[in-house]
Amino acid sequence: MTSPAPAARHPHAPRGRDIHEAGRTATPLELLFDLTFVVGVALAAAQLHHAEGAHHVLAALPGYLLAFFAIWWAWMNYTWLSSAYDTDDAVWRVLTLMQMTGVLIFATGVPGLFEGRTQLAVVGYAAMRLPLCVQWLRAARGDAARRATCLRYAGGVAAVQALWIANDAASGWLPAAGAWPAIGVLVLLELAVPVWAETRGPPTPWHAHHIAERYSGFVIMILGESILGATNAVSNLVQAHGLTAELALVGLGGALLAFCLWWMYFLLPSGAALHAHRERSFGWGYGHYVTFAALAAVGSGLEGVADAMKPDGGASALAAVGAVAVPQAIYVASIWALHRHATRGPDRQLALLALVLACIGLGPLAVARGLPLPWGLLLLSLGPVVMIVAQERRRVANSTRGDTPKN
Repeated sequence: MTSPAPAARHPHAPRGRDIHEAGRTATPLELLFDLTFVVGVALAAAQLHHAEGAHHVLAALPGYLLAFFAIWWAWMNYTWLSSAYDTDDAVWRVLTLMQMTGVLIFATGVPGLFEGRTQLAVVGYAAMRLPLCVQWLRAARGDAARRATCLRYAGGVAAVQALWIANDAASGWLPAAGAWPAIGVLVLLELAVPVWAETRGPPTPWHAHHIAERYSGFVIMILGESILGATNAVSNLVQAHGLTAELALVGLGGALLAFCLWWMYFLLPSGAALHAHRERSFGWGYGHYVTFAALAAVGSGLEGVADAMKPDGGASALAAVGAVAVPQAIYVASIWALHRHATRGPDRQLALLALVLACIGLGPLAVARGLPLPWGLLLLSLGPVVMIVAQERRRVANSTRGDTPKN
């Protein structure tokens, strides 16, 4: 006798996934979806890099934060939806393709955001978001227990997209500064939709370890883009002027820093903590905006360090190392805050955070006192190394005693 074949999921009625599903990992489609966001991240970081080189960082910062919000928010909403309702059928794939197309349209409009031109970015953003409404409507059809929750998502996302389009149409009559209050309100409305949808009814069945893997994958994607940008900048200098000890140190310092920032992120026991305390998901998920944006800014700063090594000059050594140190410090602080929120870590870790931030500050301080820029860049890895060593020693001590990490 042959065993019965597993029942196929109806392509028009996705049901909620099992939150205890063993071996849940990212699908090939999710990984392809992520690749389109590399373009948006790269263009946003490139615009920030140009602003740093022109000493217009403060003027460009609102555009960078808005561009990165749109990238992060569209990626995050799809990620949590797919964790709960991914059917990987033909309709799901086509709707995902439509969102990927929207990502590329939005990425094309990213440079305009830094110049006050929002039309193309808004079109791309709406194209990223509106297919999501259809996916939520499909989920509402297939998951009767959470039908109201899914419909709130669909209606909320659609309503806010309509407001974005209306605001963009009206902003042509407003000075650039006058558009920012309305944009701030729309961002808050976007953030409110999941809170409203999830807390007014049965929450969606997202998978904690799947979510943790997807977020860690986004970190790796940003690091990869940062390494590529910095390597290209160093490579251009090598091709033009030859390999020098200083350029070799810059390359080593950038690679070491990227490796340390990667290691720091993976100290987080995110999957286990979220699985044990699903109510902490909003703070953890939303908090990653700071983590992701700061990490991408570190990459643009590394390119600035390479530019500062040009014989004809560029940014000052202090400005270049500061463009790496400041977002790096924000990244480290956000990692600490995420760990604290997810695990309710002990208060003594605040002293470790202060020590790590102080170590990061040594880089700009030493460069200001005359240390060559490549060595100042190497110093920036000291703080992360301190945190990694402290956390690894604590982990080994806990495993030796047989302690279970607290969640």
